[in-house]
This record gives sequence, structure tokens and C-alpha cells, in this order.
Amino acid sequence: MIRFIPVLHVVSLLLLIISFFMLAPLGIAIYNDNMASTRAFGITIVCTVVFCSLLWWLTRSKNGLRHQLRTREGFLMVTASWIAVSAVGAIPFVLSGAITSYTDAFFETISGFTTTGASVLTAIETAPKSILFWRSLTHWLGGMGIVVLTVAILPFLGVGGVQLVRAESPGPTLDKIAPRITQTAKILWFLYLGFTVLETVLLMAGGMNLFDALTHTFGTLATGGFSTRDASVGAYNSGFIDWVIIAFMIIAGTNFALFYKLSRGNLRDIFRNTEFKTYVLVIISSVLIITLVLLKVYGDFGKSLRYAGFQAVSIITTTGFATADFDMWPMAAKGVLLLLMFVGGCSGSTGGGPKVIRVVTLVKLALKEMRYMSRPRGIFRVHINGEPIKKNFLYSVSGFFVLYLLCLLFVTVVVSIFGAGDITTAFSTALVTVGNIGPGFASIGPTMNYAFYPPFVKWVLSVAMLAGRLEVYTVLILLTPSFWRRA
Repeated sequence: MIRFIPVLHVVSLLLLIISFFMLAPLGIAIYNDNMASTRAFGITIVCTVVFCSLLWWLTRSKNGLRHQLRTREGFLMVTASWIAVSAVGAIPFVLSGAITSYTDAFFETISGFTTTGASVLTAIETAPKSILFWRSLTHWLGGMGIVVLTVAILPFLGVGGVQLVRAESPGPTLDKIAPRITQTAKILWFLYLGFTVLETVLLMAGGMNLFDALTHTFGTLATGGFSTRDASVGAYNSGFIDWVIIAFMIIAGTNFALFYKLSRGNLRDIFRNTEFKTYVLVIISSVLIITLVLLKVYGDFGKSLRYAGFQAVSIITTTGFATADFDMWPMAAKGVLLLLMFVGGCSGSTGGGPKVIRVVTLVKLALKEMRYMSRPRGIFRVHINGEPIKKNFLYSVSGFFVLYLLCLLFVTVVVSIFGAGDITTAFSTALVTVGNIGPGFASIGPTMNYAFYPPFVKWVLSVAMLAGRLEVYTVLILLTPSFWRRA
């Protein structure tokens, strides 16, 4: 039987943490003398703190023992947490008047927390700075994982967290880079903080002010893509800024455990890592192909390389930033970008999508089956990082792709019936929401937004973004009758 008390206990704690982060945009609103935003964040913070403090106190363990979450409760708690923070995070948008509809506000907020970057805002630059900062901060919090952040401090509050991280961890495997899961969470967040500071400094050196540098850093390292400019990163028209963001998008799409190993001088594991080598190879290959195609458009190799590099890396890492309207590029270039949407970042990164390791595993499995058909008596194993992988991992990868494709088909059908006027827009919408990419093709291209969709479609897309961010299994498992049966 699922115990709801410990689930509510952890969710209330997580909302308290989120309300603490709202103090930053509240400070910006006060500094800019924006009474509407000040009131919006102030009311949200006070109400959240009062209600969640009471809920946390009422659901605390009365016998003094820790709330140890089991596997099923971990899945429920993670999904409930992401829905709860999105529901609360949407309130300031509505109270401030920046977004009048709660449906639109929830869509914008869950798009931020899931690092999708799909937006309904039509005039970004006229929005209050406090709102834009909160919008970008949701990226940064969701990038490494709001539950991972909570787990880092849970031992002091009496709650176990292994099941939570396993339910939220981005990728088919959870790399424990320290003996305890809480130590792993802290190391990941320290790396995340370090990269945040470094990129912010470099962007300021490139001409951005502190506000723009920080918000674009949030979007880069979280592979989110929310910008403070209507024309995204392209508004700055700076080669230096483009290349800085390209470098950090690549970093954000890499398994963060590799950076920890690098800091420990362990280069061998990095160079023999199948996923990382494939990730780099795919980036280099796609950038070169798109560059050659764009030579006919821009007529200059350097400029073509810059635009090709930025957009290819932005798509494969599922960041969603743009420096050009790639929907107007030649079909060959768009074809490469479409393929990259089916790849995604590495496991253990902040990137979305199916993940490189799954694509590699599936390709190797297919090749193995082809060899087996020609040599039925042979024994063939699928190897990753030079070692054979277990069958349960192959089953997990195969099952994920089936569910992922079913999600794409379902969202495509829903959008085509209720929202989109053409199948390109419908499929593109499904692909970039489930894959947490953001901009797509046709009516949701890099210069467009999602404001035209009716409320019902926006709620469906909100669920699609959440399912994609939590690796499909975590959300869909809640829809199965067996999950709710008494164990």
C-alpha cells in the first residue's frame, strides 16, 4: 500500500525550498520598484511558506524515525513534486499580470522546470525583469533536478532519498560518484554552480550585462533555452558570445560524472566512454554537414560554421537557443537537425531527449541481431565501454523507445486534431515537447511560440514535457493499475 504521508512531507519541503529561491526575483522586483511583481512574489512566498510549513509539521514522523520512501512512493513523490512546483511557480506570472491565463502560466512554468523552453510569451523584452529572472531560474533549478537539490540536504531533515534520485535521474543509469547518494548530489550541484559562475563571467566579458549573462547562463547549463530577448541569442550578434554558449551547451550535454572524474585526474574512463565519444562524433559530423549546406546560404565558411555549430549543438543538447531562423534553411540542414532531435544529450547530463547511450545501445543491438541472423550458432554480446551489458538494460532501453514513440504518436494525434493546421507542426510539437527541446519547425519554429494552441492542447503538452523530463517511465508508471494495487 502506498503511504501518502511521507510523499506529502517531502513535497511540502521541496515547495519551501522553491519559495526560498523566489526571494531572488522578489528582490529584483523591489529594486526595480515594480509593485505588481513585488506583490505577486510576496503573496506567493508568504502563502507557500505558511501552508507548506503547516503541512510539513503535520506530516512529520511522530515516532522520531526517518521517512524511508520505497520505490513506488519515490515515483509518486517525484512526479507530484514537479507538478506542485510548477503549479506554485506559475502563480507569480498570473498575479503580476505578465500572463493573464493560469493555463498559459502553468505551461510556461513547467516548460521552464523541465528545461523545454517552449514559450507562450509574445513580447519577452517588455516583461518585468523579475518575471524574466524567475522564468530563467526555473530552468536552472530543473536542469540538475529539484529533487536532487532536495536530496543534498535531506539527511539533516530525516528523509531518505535514494529512490527519489533514481526516479528523477536523467538517463538510464545513475552514476554514484561518491559512497553516499547525498554526497553525489552535492558534488553534482557544486559542479553545476562552478560552471554557472564561469559562464556568467565569460558572457559579461563578451558584452552582456550581469542580468542577461546570468539568465542566459541558466538557460545554457540547464539546456533550457529561455532568453530575455525576442530574437534569443541572435539578438546580440556576437561571435564571442555564440562560441561561449556553444562550449557550455556541450558541457551541459555531457555526463557530469565525467567532469568529476576529470577533476580527479581519471582520464582513462573519459576516453574509453562509449557515450561521450559518440556524442562528440555526432556533434562534429552534424556541424560539418550543416556548414557545407549553409555555404550556399551565407557564402562564408566562418559564418556558416558559427551558425551551424550553434544550432546543431543547441538541438542535440535540447537547449533550444537560436541565432538564426533554421526553419528557413535548406532541407538538408533541417534534416540533420531533425535527426539530432532523436538523439539528445548524454545520460547524467541536463540535456533531454532519448539520450546518446540509448541510441548507441539500440544501434548495437540491431547490428548484433543482424549478425545473429547470418550466423545463428554464434554468440554475440552488446558491449558498452568495452564491457558486455546485461539483458535487463537492453530490455529497459527497448521498452523506453517503445514508450517514447507511443508518446510521440499520441501527442501528434492530439495536436493535429485540436491545435495544429498541418502534420509538420503537429509532429514537430510532439517531438520537441517530449524531447524537451523547445523550438521546432513550421508554426513553432525558432521565431514563433506556442501561444496559438488552445488550453486543452497546452495541458496535454505540459504532461508531455513532464513525461519527457522524467524519462517517460516515472510518469507513465503512475497510469498503470498495478502501481496502485496493494502490495
